[in-house]
Amino acid sequence: MDDSVSVREARAHLARLLDQAEQGEPTVITRGGAPVAAIVPIEEYEALEEAADELLARKALRTLQEEDGAQRASLADVLADIFGPPSSSTGAA
Repeated sequence: MDDSVSVREARAHLARLLDQAEQGEPTVITRGGAPVAAIVPIEEYEALEEAADELLARKALRTLQEEDGAQRASLADVLADIFGPPSSSTGAA
């Protein structure tokens, strides 16, 4: 990445780093000399989020294709496993 600053520098100059991000310039934040975070333009962050979502969707689709024909639990079965079977309320007194 183009620029890196320590955590201390980032605290002292956060407004400037945010201005740089708005102008398309990412900044890496380091702690003890090792990169730990980044301030990036929101467009880049959103693109990364979309890419991660797309990868997860592709993995899920691939898993479903590989398990074609396998027995699957219904949503009701999953909920029953988590919360227990539905209670019957008869309303009779």
